[in-house]
Amino acid sequence: MASYDVIIIGSGPGGYVCAIRCAQLGLKTAVVEGRETLGGTCLNVGCIPSKALLHATHQLHEAEHNFARMGLKGKSPSVDWKQMQAYKDEVIGQNTKGIEFLFKKNKIDWIKGWASIPGAGKVKVGDETHDAKHIVIASGSESASVPGADVTIDEKVVVTSTGALELSKVPKSMVVIGGGVIGLEMGSVYARLGAQVTVVEFLDAITPGMDGEVQKNFQKILKKQGIDFVMGAAVHTVETLKTKAKVHYKLRKDDSEHQLDADVVLVATGRKPYTEGLGLDGLGVEMTKHGQVAVGRDWQTNIKGVYAIGDAIEGPMLAHKAEDEGMAVAEVLVGKHGHVNYGVIPGVIYTHPEVANVGETEETLKDQGRAYKVGKFSFMGNGRAKANFAADGFVKILADKATDRILGAHIIGPMAGDLIHEICVAMEFGASAEDLALTCHAHPTYSEAVREAALACGDGAIHA
Repeated sequence: MASYDVIIIGSGPGGYVCAIRCAQLGLKTAVVEGRETLGGTCLNVGCIPSKALLHATHQLHEAEHNFARMGLKGKSPSVDWKQMQAYKDEVIGQNTKGIEFLFKKNKIDWIKGWASIPGAGKVKVGDETHDAKHIVIASGSESASVPGADVTIDEKVVVTSTGALELSKVPKSMVVIGGGVIGLEMGSVYARLGAQVTVVEFLDAITPGMDGEVQKNFQKILKKQGIDFVMGAAVHTVETLKTKAKVHYKLRKDDSEHQLDADVVLVATGRKPYTEGLGLDGLGVEMTKHGQVAVGRDWQTNIKGVYAIGDAIEGPMLAHKAEDEGMAVAEVLVGKHGHVNYGVIPGVIYTHPEVANVGETEETLKDQGRAYKVGKFSFMGNGRAKANFAADGFVKILADKATDRILGAHIIGPMAGDLIHEICVAMEFGASAEDLALTCHAHPTYSEAVREAALACGDGAIHA
């Protein structure tokens, strides 16, 4: 048995970042992780491997559709699925080994196994119980099932995002249940590889919670890329046959019955906190009605010395949100003031084009009754985007009508996930759209579209 200043349960982005910052601040730190590798869902079966496949298949798309237009002629590449999987695994290995190196560098102990909390200040792993002044729950999340539906996941024919990353072969057809981030990213991967992809969504718009104009335009772009959509559909049964599946659903508008056949069905209806086996009930930890760990402003639970961060608590299930919380909790543990600005947490969908957002949407501002103005600029007016066959989409900035302060932004377009951060920094400093518009941007860059949208909040964009 060992004694620590802090034991963190889980080595995902929230857990490992929290551990590193705790160690940097002088705390004796350990992390409990039961996987064979560090990094949690994100590095092993989530963010990182999915981005590897998105990158690889985007290169295939460019070769098939744009190389000849640029004078790059030759036979289109064929897909070696086994090699693509090996590339993905190599990327995972590089990243997880990198976290292991950082643990050694910062003298963080990795306690291998699955944790439970038998009492305040105690963490049990296997037969050993360790003492800790502070415990941080960073146990992450797991795939959620289809609400109220008869669906059995076997990770071969009916898969979650985990199974979708390691299919034995590229399917001819795939049904994606859920029009959120995970479903659209993985659907894009297999559509580029030649699968006929159909997204079945319960609501009338994809990417729930995003700006309405973005939702409509994004769906149109994906349809142009060959992805089909069935909207307003409630899946009630997925029937698994030997090598295929049948998806049975009802259209909400008329209660009519329909079915789709598919080689693979991807269940992408969201995620739920993973706290199984931690013993939170016995410890008396308060939970929310949605099964999340309830915490106060300092991320402490109702049990003194027990904290929680990331997907285990309320808020968007995003790796970078967990990282921010991990650093903030570390600061709290040494008596400093940990801070997370929940109003400036960007979201990104890594399709092509990418989609990124931060802050308010038009819908949330209307609900608040807040007067606002819109500055919008199409990538069709951006020279770099046109040269790179990446002119689909736009930048949209929302600013307070009276003060011009930036309230939110929404981007569909090339490198949207990187472009959004200029606006995030501006919002952190309470900048106005005019501040952004008066900032010189290099030409030719995609970022000029951000400046043009800011200009459009005032006297007007130049290239519109």
